Amino acid sequence: MGKKKNMVGENVRKLRIQRGMSQQALSEKLETVYICRGSISRIEDNQRSITDIELYGLAKVLNVSIEDLFKT
Repeated sequence: MGKKKNMVGENVRKLRIQRGMSQQALSEKLETVYICRGSISRIEDNQRSITDIELYGLAKVLNVSIEDLFKT
């Protein structure tokens, strides 16, 4: 699999599933930044890095703090 490219992917997946959202639904709810479904998949698999604005958008849509995305 290689080196992890982000620290939040596993939490993004967990929070998305807890909220009953598909990757497509999460992608469609992101208003502040565009992240396609495929990119969400790569983020969750730690195969893609993530920008600060993407972190902000994901935290907002998932209704958590940015810090919560980093919790183990």
